[in-house]
Amino acid sequence: MSSRLTAAVPALIAAGCVVAGALLESGLPAPATQWSYIAIGVTLPALGWLLASRRPDVRFGRLLLISALGLGLGTLGVGLSARGAQPELLMSVLIPGYAVFYGTIWIFIPLLFPDGRLPSRRWRPVAWISGVAIAAHGIGLALVGYTPYSMQPLPRSGAGLIALLVAGAAQFITWIMAGVVFCGLVARWRRSAQAERGQYAWVVGGAAVSLAGGVLLVASGFGGVAGVVGLMAMLGALPAAIGVAIVRHRLLDLRVGIRGSRLHLVFDLRPTVDEVLSDLGTALDDTPEPVEQLGRLAAAVRAGLETRWAAVTLADGTRVVAGREDGPAALTVPVRGGLGRIECGPRTAGRLTREDRRLLEALAVPAGLAIQSAGLVTRLVNAQEAERRRIERNIHDGVQQQLVALIAGLELARATGGGPDMLAHLREQARQTLDDLRELAAGIHPAVLSQGGLVEAVEERCSRLPVHTTVTSGPGLRSRRFADQIEGAMYFTVSEAVANALKHAAATTIGVRLSHENGRLRATVTDDGKGFDPHAAAHRGLATLADRLDALGGGLDLDSEPGKGTRMNAWVPVDG
Repeated sequence: MSSRLTAAVPALIAAGCVVAGALLESGLPAPATQWSYIAIGVTLPALGWLLASRRPDVRFGRLLLISALGLGLGTLGVGLSARGAQPELLMSVLIPGYAVFYGTIWIFIPLLFPDGRLPSRRWRPVAWISGVAIAAHGIGLALVGYTPYSMQPLPRSGAGLIALLVAGAAQFITWIMAGVVFCGLVARWRRSAQAERGQYAWVVGGAAVSLAGGVLLVASGFGGVAGVVGLMAMLGALPAAIGVAIVRHRLLDLRVGIRGSRLHLVFDLRPTVDEVLSDLGTALDDTPEPVEQLGRLAAAVRAGLETRWAAVTLADGTRVVAGREDGPAALTVPVRGGLGRIECGPRTAGRLTREDRRLLEALAVPAGLAIQSAGLVTRLVNAQEAERRRIERNIHDGVQQQLVALIAGLELARATGGGPDMLAHLREQARQTLDDLRELAAGIHPAVLSQGGLVEAVEERCSRLPVHTTVTSGPGLRSRRFADQIEGAMYFTVSEAVANALKHAAATTIGVRLSHENGRLRATVTDDGKGFDPHAAAHRGLATLADRLDALGGGLDLDSEPGKGTRMNAWVPVDG
């Protein structure tokens, strides 16, 4: 069941009881004072519904609903009493609701303001004593049988007299606890931070007026103009103060504004964790550039927590900031896997809470994915740039110089009328240049890979190695073709592995195994070389290829020890 529905049910019951009870008491047409009572009485359930539905994680809204239910039940009891209803029903169920209302409006609402939690453990005795006093007061009202229109004879002895004494003592203790809590509220207001002081000021004022209204109501004997004024002040002062705190000081991150030219009243609040993650996921999907994704992430943190600034910092020092960073971080959460961290500055209003940390920790999950994406793309771009420079260097140092020499030889032959020996030398030089061009092209994308497939290309590559090399493949794999990027990635991974076995491992035997099983195309290269420590060696060539495989959803593993050879296992997912 949604939070709005669970909050709406008690709010509607409370408001309905207030309206029905007031109209039953006075009848129709009701006087202006009764309509004023109704207007003020429904404010409390409305506020309780707003806070409980929009901030279900905060207990304060539910506390307001409990107080509203007490007021509603008590009002309905008075109305039914005026119509001659049976006092047993009123005494046992309805009239004791007033005790709940008095106790919550004077004690627990000021005590648990603003988040539904005690200010400190020192207030636990006050809360327990107050709870017992409220319960005793309600039970006493039920047993004594007091209603404004049906007063049972005052008990002279026995259980009835005890109930009367208990109810009176409990009511007295309720007043005492109300004074203690009010003094504590004033102290918290004086100690509060500047951003929270406005909220506390209104609640302090509302509590003072409500208590004063209760005193005036009792002093007037529950009648006359003073009694009406006292009743209205007691009922409406604190709910009105909480409403002002919402409008002016964004109590519990709730905002009230005007939208559009028709003056639509809009209640808004800081988005929930699910809402932030949903919006962030959509934003990241629409943002292909990794650095821009980090910027979107930082902006989402800043908007979700309403901080002055937020930053995403990578492990390599890259830092993207949303907002103006004007001081130290107020909250920092590491990104899983040591990829970086998320930081945020102080809130624009109020302090960061445990709910804020929970939101930030939830955002650390997509942050890790965005950081991984940014790092992977950066490595791929660097790898592509390094490959481009390698090809450029090979052309400049190799084929380009051979072509320059060939052109110079042809010019010399034309100028001197070169004989058969010179022409034969130039023909051999041209043939060597052509071979070098073919070798260079094979390094970019070998023709045999395009024409014959992965198995044939790997066999052709390994056939030219100066050591004993075996190539085996799974059944049917020779005739299978895969996407160009998959075949290219696997071919160059095998090529790099066998090249490392020759150049660095001093291997005398190399084995290559190609297989396709369980939806994966796999290549395994083993050698009997001298081995190495995978954690100590840089193996940059294979790291670049690992990034390439990672981009295809695959991976690469190395298993090696000094003196025990090396085993490389690479794989990519494929269809079928």
